[in-house]
Amino acid sequence: MSAAVRNKEDMAHFTALDEIKTPRVMRTVYVIVLAGIVALVCFLIFVPWVQTTGGPGKVTTLDPEERQQEITALVSGRIEEWFVRDGSAVLKGDPIARISDIDPRLIERLQIERQQAQIQLQSAQNALATAQIDERRMAELFAAGLTARRDYEQAQIRVEEMRGRVAGAQANLTRSETALSRQSEQLVVAPRDGFIQSVNSGDSATLVSAGDVLASFVPETSERVIEIFVDGRDVGLLQVGEKARIQFEGWPAVQFSGWPSVAVGTFGGVVISVDQSAQADGRFRVLIAEDARADLPWPEERYARYGASVRAWILLETVPVGYEIWRQLNNFPPELPPATNTGGQGV
Repeated sequence: MSAAVRNKEDMAHFTALDEIKTPRVMRTVYVIVLAGIVALVCFLIFVPWVQTTGGPGKVTTLDPEERQQEITALVSGRIEEWFVRDGSAVLKGDPIARISDIDPRLIERLQIERQQAQIQLQSAQNALATAQIDERRMAELFAAGLTARRDYEQAQIRVEEMRGRVAGAQANLTRSETALSRQSEQLVVAPRDGFIQSVNSGDSATLVSAGDVLASFVPETSERVIEIFVDGRDVGLLQVGEKARIQFEGWPAVQFSGWPSVAVGTFGGVVISVDQSAQADGRFRVLIAEDARADLPWPEERYARYGASVRAWILLETVPVGYEIWRQLNNFPPELPPATNTGGQGV
């Protein structure tokens, strides 16, 4: 009798083993776990994920004239009158403040000084005209042999002296007009349409010097851009023209960085500039403009004002979800686009 037959006969005496069966619940759990593992593997391998890089930023503008600026005093004096307050809307040329000099009769004195300079200039010009007539007369007499060369040369010297006096009088008049013009600039006006952010000076008891800041002015921006700062590890992957998704502060949004097509409340953008040098903290500034081909335009300016905080994601390459998880765990940079791979170098 073979060993296999003897083992079978021996096992026949243990009938309890035949009565033990795997519970149906455990078989169900086993099937569910196995299906979940297979689904997870398929998800990690075949589901695409859009790699992104980005960071926080704010709304700004490309035109320096459209950025926040300071309204300064053009002359020294005291503030006589304010025409605006915090939050006031102004148009180009609207008055903001009037500054008066400590000496209330300074303008009058400067006007008198200018009149005196004008009289001196006119007198010098008349003297020059007379000297030129004498020079021509002496030239005729000298040519006819009726006067000495010395007298003719003295007439020429007199003409040059009068010309010097005319030049000096003209310089004095220019200085007087310049001083009067500067002191007359006592009415500070808005450089363009915009809003008064804050008034930084006091009332008529406040003395200001030329160049002191009177108020902060925010122009009406015509072209908004997004300014964000990205990590230096990813800046080499960014190129002008890359697409981006933007979330504005206070705007309801649900963002899926890896699946931008299902994001809600974000807006399209396109990279227009990448700084060539890093900031002090090692990050690089990236400017993003509104994407004209996007499905939704950016919110109105009253919802996304100048200086408002934003969060932006710049879209890079599409890779499997598993690769992205592995990359994040190892802190590797995103995948290089195919156009930038050279010479078989890997990422």
